[in-house]
Parts: sequence; C-alpha cells; structure tokens
Amino acid sequence: MFEGDDDDRTGPVRVINGCGRGGVLLLCEHASAHIPARYGGLGLRAEWRDSHAAWDPGALALAQVLSSALNAPLVAGAVSRLVYDCNRPPSSPSAMPERSEVVEVPGNVGLTPEARAERVESVYAPFLAAVEAQLGRAPRALVTVHSFTPLWHGTPRETEIGLLHDSDARLAEAMLARAPQGRVVHLNRPYGPEDGVTHSLQLHGKGLPNVMIEARNDLLTTSKDVQTMAMDLLAMLTPALAEVADA
Repeated sequence: MFEGDDDDRTGPVRVINGCGRGGVLLLCEHASAHIPARYGGLGLRAEWRDSHAAWDPGALALAQVLSSALNAPLVAGAVSRLVYDCNRPPSSPSAMPERSEVVEVPGNVGLTPEARAERVESVYAPFLAAVEAQLGRAPRALVTVHSFTPLWHGTPRETEIGLLHDSDARLAEAMLARAPQGRVVHLNRPYGPEDGVTHSLQLHGKGLPNVMIEARNDLLTTSKDVQTMAMDLLAMLTPALAEVADA
C-alpha cells in the first residue's frame, strides 16, 4: 500500500503519502514492534516482543486507510515504543520504560545518560523532523492514531473508540457528537491528559484542531475489521473537520 517516491520505508520513521493534499496530518507513533539489533532485543521474553507493550497492533493499518481516504500525509514510527516512545518527551520515564503493564524491559533498566541520549538522537529526533517537515506544508488539523488492549491488568475495557484531547477539545467533541450507533465511544478514555499521553498533541498541535484516536485492538484483527473501524471513524471525523473549520 502507498508505493511510490513519497513512501519512505527506511530508518526510524516512515512518511506515507507524504504529498497528500487533504489538509490533515496523521501521526502513528507506535506503528512498529521493530527493535534494532544494536539493542539486543531489550532482553524481552519472546512472548512480549510482538505484544501491545511493544507497539499498537492494528494502528498502522487503520492509519493507512484513513490516509488514503483523506489524502493525508502519515508520519509513522518504525521502531518499537519500548526503545523510545515518540509520544513522550525525553524527560518522561515512560519514554524508555523499564516496565509496561506486566512486561519487564531489562534493556531499559539503569540506562546511562549517554544511552538515553543516543535513543533520543536516533529514534525521537528523526520522528520530530519528519513531523515538522509535514507541518511546514500547513495542514489544517492534526490526528494521531493509536490502539489499546481490551484488557488492562486483567480488567476488561468497555470503550471501543477513545477520542482524546488536551487543552483543545474542539475536534474530539465534534467527533463524539457524531458517534455511530452501536459503537462505544468515550472522551478521554481509556487514557487522558493526566496519563501523559497527549505529548504529540501538545507539541505538534500548534493551534491546529487536533485529536488522538484510540481504537481497541481486538476490533482491528482482520482487514475487514480495520475497514469497518475506519469507516466509523471517517463518519465522525470528516464532518467534524468541516464543522471546526467553519467555526
């Protein structure tokens, strides 16, 4: 999908449909579970290497469908968030977590300042540069795409779609008002700003209408699931973008 000169598939970040002129900039910070060889697999147990702790399953596929439908550039992380979480500032302990839910990350324990700086420079900085380059094309809105696990510490989550916002609630609230019947859609659930998850919105929003979309990952397991979720999101997002633009 999205073959072409503007689809950069190398390095710590991918820019997909980079010449899209739809007016929306999409981000997918946790698009990959890839751990570069130099990090020795972070010492992870085999069963955790492709788990929700390492990436957001289904989020990239969902973001790609949205990118195509909206003709929107998509900046996607190509390195596991356990190496560096591009939705966290370098000062945050969760940028290079020693533990994620029940997952222990031995390779992140006791990192030296030099080791932390290397990850900032090799993973986070290129992601920021790619986002800034797209912001230079003057998009009219910023949308970040994530997925979340249906169980957290063994507790089921009812939410199917979370619409998260920081100080600017315009786009999230306009989408919520158009939630499809039969979907469980919540504002600032299963996470909210108090959980430190709105870093990208704060840093890159720059006054743009913005929203962080969280889709439950058990609803993204097949291509049909992804298409259905994308259509439900577009039914909320497209008119919400128009409403916010006209306000």
